Amino acid sequence: MSDWWYRNIIEPGKLPLLLALFAFVATFVITRTITRLIRAGKGPFRNISSGGTHIHHVVPGIILMTIGGFGAVASSTHGFGAGLAAVVFGIGAGLVLDEFALVLYLDDVYWSDRGRKSVEAVVITFSLVLMLLGGLAPFEVNSLSADQQQNRLTAIATIVVNFLFVLAALVKGKFRTAVVGVFVPFVALVGALRLARPDSLWAERLYGRRPKTAHRAELRAAKHAARWRGPTRRLQDWLGGFTEH
Repeated sequence: MSDWWYRNIIEPGKLPLLLALFAFVATFVITRTITRLIRAGKGPFRNISSGGTHIHHVVPGIILMTIGGFGAVASSTHGFGAGLAAVVFGIGAGLVLDEFALVLYLDDVYWSDRGRKSVEAVVITFSLVLMLLGGLAPFEVNSLSADQQQNRLTAIATIVVNFLFVLAALVKGKFRTAVVGVFVPFVALVGALRLARPDSLWAERLYGRRPKTAHRAELRAAKHAARWRGPTRRLQDWLGGFTEH
């Protein structure tokens, strides 16, 4: 275990990334707990206002992300400075992504249905960082053979092809598939080949004159929603502290 820890975390300089991830998750959990207490009117916590303006925690989050980001750039991947910058950045990222929906919609939708976008953003970020810690590299660059690494043209072609798969999945409205496909090309390939979501740019541009394909896309989207909407919402409710009113 100690050998694995050294090879995969400390030796390659991944300790700051691990510290940032811990700080990110802890901040999200603590922030959600405090906001739930404020909403319920329990405990000593209250919303912060200045001059009648509600100061959302995305504001200090942006400040901390800025400090941590520049601190990380100015430091190496080892030492106390790198670790401190990583923790500060992780705390800031946790505060910002906890209000991702507010930034996306430019509206205070924290406890509404649209507010679940924040939980989704946190889960996706956590998953991606975890894959980075596990040794995965974007577009499977780490899977290139020694010959491919020496042949720059082959390496570039591999990255470009994988990127096109990701882009196709994204245009087809498969955001989660595209994000995972950045690290696992096979996933992006599946997303690129399957039918687009009916509300996607791909469907809007290409399915207009293909009513049968558009109908199949709508049926598939409806089946997917019926199968996964309930479990997904329950998971989001559990992570985000949403309650029915």
